[in-house]
Amino acid sequence: MSNWALIIYCGLITYLTRFSMIALIKKEMFNDRIRQVLSYVPSAIFPAIIFPAIFLDNSGLILTENNPKIIAAIIATVIGIFSRSIIATIFSGLASYWFIIFVI
Repeated sequence: MSNWALIIYCGLITYLTRFSMIALIKKEMFNDRIRQVLSYVPSAIFPAIIFPAIFLDNSGLILTENNPKIIAAIIATVIGIFSRSIIATIFSGLASYWFIIFVI
């Protein structure tokens, strides 16, 4: 099997398994308690995705000294709290990170 066929096959399998949960499960099956619990899932998963990108280096060690990502994350968080805009948060975080690593 060629590499491209394998990539396409794996992509289709991944897509179909995730889409099947969305398409086959009826929303009426969930009661209010389950919906309330599931509303916290994005808030629980997001820090688990973001933490390693900000605080860990390539070898997996925690890097807190001279880490421009921490300062950029703090700036982006403050902008996000005050602006309530995802685009403003992303752009401020990227701009502050680039400013810190290229100018300072």
